[in-house]
Amino acid sequence: MDELPEWPDGTVATLVTLGDGPHAIPVSLIVRAGPRAILVGLAPRREALARLRADPRAALTILAAGDHAFTAHGRATSFEETGRVVAVRIAVERIADHNRPTYEIRDGVQWDWTDEGERERDAATRAALRALLD
Repeated sequence: MDELPEWPDGTVATLVTLGDGPHAIPVSLIVRAGPRAILVGLAPRREALARLRADPRAALTILAAGDHAFTAHGRATSFEETGRVVAVRIAVERIADHNRPTYEIRDGVQWDWTDEGERERDAATRAALRALLD
């Protein structure tokens, strides 16, 4: 796999940061920022954000609808405040494709806010991340 595929909004991924040791968290505010770049929205108080500032190495595993199963390995290259979250740009250095011809991912894990206010905040935050791409 040479380029990142598209994935549906709300897809849950696992972000792994390093530092003193591996630290994995689920994230759903992930936006494809180009063929080899991802924006991850993290709350300013997240331990993962502090870890990325100290050690920029990261991996993001995505299992998504549309038969996507891959891990993007890279480095955090910028941190931009968007109001609610910090947009962390991950420059992808390598993509490990986990797909095999013997299975298919039909449905990935997705977060869907059950609270209307949270749903609106998520949409606004996602739009703020996408605005950084313009």
